[in-house]
Amino acid sequence: MRVQECVLSDEVITADSEEAGLWDAIVVPEEIKDRLRNQTVLSLLVRPDLPFAVTALHGLCTLYGPPGTGKTTLARGLPAQVARYVGGGAVRRIEINPHGLMSAEHGQSQQRVSELLGEYVPGLASDGVPTVVILDEVESMAVARSAASLAANPADVHRATDAVLTALDLNAAKHPHLFFVATSNFTTALDEAFLSRSDAAILVPLPEPEALRKILASTLLMLADKYPALGELARSSAMERIAEAAHGLDGRRTRKVVFEALAQRLDTVLDPGNLTEDDLAAAVRNAVAETGQPEVSRAAH
Repeated sequence: MRVQECVLSDEVITADSEEAGLWDAIVVPEEIKDRLRNQTVLSLLVRPDLPFAVTALHGLCTLYGPPGTGKTTLARGLPAQVARYVGGGAVRRIEINPHGLMSAEHGQSQQRVSELLGEYVPGLASDGVPTVVILDEVESMAVARSAASLAANPADVHRATDAVLTALDLNAAKHPHLFFVATSNFTTALDEAFLSRSDAAILVPLPEPEALRKILASTLLMLADKYPALGELARSSAMERIAEAAHGLDGRRTRKVVFEALAQRLDTVLDPGNLTEDDLAAAVRNAVAETGQPEVSRAAH
């Protein structure tokens, strides 16, 4: 695979872009969003004017936590939030899928990582526009060298991780308009030297019951534009009890639970407006059982 094929998107985002909806769609504590936005803005404003020797900022933030909690979507929505605070009112977003970089051929992984992060990405951002680079599931390229598997050619893993670290150091010094956002489901798999280069490591946890209620309600309210009866369900007191029973689900699965509830009966498939709180509660119980998480409350029965 050529390094160009690892770039999923390269576009310039403004504050009024439709991409702003990505940020709003993720229900997490506001302090998580504030910290991510503020760290990015600080980096893009301060680093161009002060040398790395003064700031020690690498222009890297790591979002970590369980799958399905919205890490990648937050990263995608970040440029629209940052755009209003930087010169020109626009931020480039480059999204990278690093999985294709790792090769079974001796030395190829290191070469590809160096080319992508050290040459190709800076080249895409050579016009100086503030740029957010998303490294999704970064554990595939910044593997903890202390735990490198013998089956995975540990020498090549070491070299690839070294290449990531070298590229981050060079970009920190030469390209202060670049800001990297890495996402990871498994921080224990990340190299310690990579984590030490993160200006911030932000946990995105599983949602609490109140967040689960908001996710369920917002999904129902979007459907209510076409099926008004679902608006009543979204605003009913039963939602609190159902959300309590959903504790342990991630945000992605929680949204899908609404559609799993609709699929339980042909009646609700043909007319989603017939969905009841019992339907939704049953779907939540099934989803929680499938994840192996105990229900916090049986009140939604």
